[in-house]
Amino acid sequence: MSTATTTPPAPPRHVPLSERPPGSGYRRFKDRAASVVLTGAMVLAMIPLVLIVFEVTRRGIGVVDLEFLTATEPPPRREGGGYAAGFFGTLYIMVLAVVLSIPFGIATAVYIVEYGPNRLTGAIRFFTDVMTGIPSIFVGLFVYGLLVIGWGGLGFGTFTGAVAIAIMMLPIVTRSAEEMLRLVPDEIRNASYGLGARTWQTIVHTVLPAAAPGLVTGSMLAVARGIGETAPLLLTAFGTGLVVTSFQGEPQGAVPMQLYRGALQPFEAGIDRAWGAALCLFLLVLVFTIAARWIGSRASVSR
Repeated sequence: MSTATTTPPAPPRHVPLSERPPGSGYRRFKDRAASVVLTGAMVLAMIPLVLIVFEVTRRGIGVVDLEFLTATEPPPRREGGGYAAGFFGTLYIMVLAVVLSIPFGIATAVYIVEYGPNRLTGAIRFFTDVMTGIPSIFVGLFVYGLLVIGWGGLGFGTFTGAVAIAIMMLPIVTRSAEEMLRLVPDEIRNASYGLGARTWQTIVHTVLPAAAPGLVTGSMLAVARGIGETAPLLLTAFGTGLVVTSFQGEPQGAVPMQLYRGALQPFEAGIDRAWGAALCLFLLVLVFTIAARWIGSRASVSR
């Protein structure tokens, strides 16, 4: 009866420098140099962000409390008070802006993806890209000329402010929704058509549910962009320190406008409230951004 003998594996052969492929050391050097340069660039880019977050948190953390969220703004010299009017106005305007922008943005993306390509979809995509880069002050001037002093003179108010913010949000919603709809596999559409579904039934019952997490992510990023806009509201909502519930015809407050005007005051109490508003606005944008990223990551895992 023979026993099989196993030979131990040979140790790895050391390749002398003279036998290594030419340029391998130089390639490693370039790789390490590129890593160092990119890491340094990232650190340099993070320095301003870290400093801004630190300063806003340091100056605003002592101001934000329950009174700041529920009380109206007192005279500039007086301590205490809050930006309740700004928080209410921001919520009011953003709800209307969401209603005005997200359904239209998703519908536009559906038309581009499901009914294109054609000349109209090309024009829509072009103007959507142009709108993405338009400065917000131009949007405010457009709505000011069209609705505030034009078309019968609606004046300043919640609705005109919401229209301006909706215009800022619309291209973001459209482009993000378009990309999400393109990620839906064609096999799903073909399966729906094979079962006898019409185009609109396939879109409503198959395509949109499959792209829903991505649509929510893009919509929340658009809300995070719109909630911090100031220039369009200065020309459309105008701003006030009082809680206003009217739909249109009276100036409406918002946190960015109260922050801007509070920072211009020469009194320490007003400036402190502006720092508190800046911290609250930063937290609102951060919450929406993190929620959008979380929804997007969960959608990627589920796929």
